[in-house]
Amino acid sequence: QVQLDESGGGSVQAGGSLTLSCAASRRIFMRNPMGWYRRVPGEQREVVARIDASGSSSNYADSVKGRFTISRDNAKNTLYLQMTNLQPEDTAVYYCNQWPPARPYWSQGTQVTVSS
Repeated sequence: QVQLDESGGGSVQAGGSLTLSCAASRRIFMRNPMGWYRRVPGEQREVVARIDASGSSSNYADSVKGRFTISRDNAKNTLYLQMTNLQPEDTAVYYCNQWPPARPYWSQGTQVTVSS
């Protein structure tokens, strides 16, 4: 049973764009704040962006402000992360989860690789 399924990752050059999607089970998604997270091998997972249950309020890590946009479609139980002007330091595995994150819901994530 897939509970969170991230997709949309890939390899791009610096300055490029990608949009990640996270298909969630209704139980996890409905009426819960959600977040996008990322982890570089050897480092701790960090929160990139989060959004409230209605989609009306969002917050971003300083490193991605002005470049990333989080959104959600509550009718489709789907979370999005639009990433523009990607930089090599954005290279990581990206995950979605509730905010705050619930340990049982971590999934495989989607790899984003940005080359200079």
